[in-house]
Amino acid sequence: MMSDQPKVRVLLLESIHPDAVSRLEEDGFQVESLRNALDEVELIERISGVNLLGIRSKTQVTAKVLEAADKLVAIGAFCIGTDQIDLAAASAGGVAVFNAPFSNTRSVVELAIAEIIALTRRLTEKNTLMHAGVWDKSADGAHEIRGRRLGIVGYGNIGTQLSVLAENLGMSVSFYDTADKLALSNAHRCASLDELLESSDIVTLHVDGRPGNAGFFGAEQFAKMRAGSLFLNLSRGIVVDHLALRDALKSGHLAGAAVDVFPAEPKGRGDEFLSELRGLPNVILTPHIGGSTEEAQSDIGGFVANKLAKFVTEGNTSLSVNLPGVTLPELPGMHRIVHMHKNTPGVLAQVNRILAEHNVNVEGQMLSTRGEYGYLITDIARGYPDEVLDQLRDMEQTVRLRVLN
Repeated sequence: MMSDQPKVRVLLLESIHPDAVSRLEEDGFQVESLRNALDEVELIERISGVNLLGIRSKTQVTAKVLEAADKLVAIGAFCIGTDQIDLAAASAGGVAVFNAPFSNTRSVVELAIAEIIALTRRLTEKNTLMHAGVWDKSADGAHEIRGRRLGIVGYGNIGTQLSVLAENLGMSVSFYDTADKLALSNAHRCASLDELLESSDIVTLHVDGRPGNAGFFGAEQFAKMRAGSLFLNLSRGIVVDHLALRDALKSGHLAGAAVDVFPAEPKGRGDEFLSELRGLPNVILTPHIGGSTEEAQSDIGGFVANKLAKFVTEGNTSLSVNLPGVTLPELPGMHRIVHMHKNTPGVLAQVNRILAEHNVNVEGQMLSTRGEYGYLITDIARGYPDEVLDQLRDMEQTVRLRVLN
């Protein structure tokens, strides 16, 4: 645990799973868990003195928030995406960021499969009519998904797993990704987004929310989709022009859509949801629940909380989003010095020279660099003078220095 912080304070937002609270309390951390997201002003008011911050997708951790975070050492994104966090500002402040890149993958994929079947069978319309007392037994417009072509935009962890399950259900799969990705099974890699749109019966988006993706799917892309095709977005709300989607649905060019994410979302459960897509037939609207299964949230809670705890107690940064990944086994009876620094030549030599000048023996050491920053863990025997830490902190390249017992 941090030697200068005997009681680690943790602030968890957005109803993070109790498993995360339990895991963090195991290490004696003081945990406060809130149900809703906080806006920038609210978070700035609450962040002072907090060592660990846990969020999901709604809370925006801006540079202003990080500037006010006087004691913050790490942020846990209890979800896949981290675009809601200013990663550059976090790195500059020596704040580690962790996420859960795999834990809710299966939940998102299963929701996509369920929605594809529901839309293809027009279950939403049949359900509405039944609740209105109308018996409309008809096969018109209802299809099997077997033999239909699924176009996946974004072939990452979710896209690839969806690809495999869709093929197992008898679908053909095409995908498009800006990065080079290995096609699984019989999936066809499209050379362009246009090729995918023009050939797919169903198009589903699984891209991240980086600023460059904002609004990339709009009227032009909907027009290139096949008449009568279906559209799904379970990625980020900002990537789709919802007015253009509404127009494509109302004109009949698209036969249906399922949307789980929105450009503006309510902060908490029970708040009013506003959208141009409300009230449209054969449209499934869900409140950002792609990863919201009990299994996924439990896995995410335990996974991210464990990463945060290990970072605080051991300094390990394995699977960090923004810092070099370093894991060094603990040695009993040692003090561990964690030194985050600007990645310039000679830092390791300078650190070791300071240690040698004070006759401090290095028992274990590991360094890794990533872009502008380096991350160094050094285990030394107890009993060294305070001057050692003072000189390490005073190094021009030092971003943050932590000493672990």
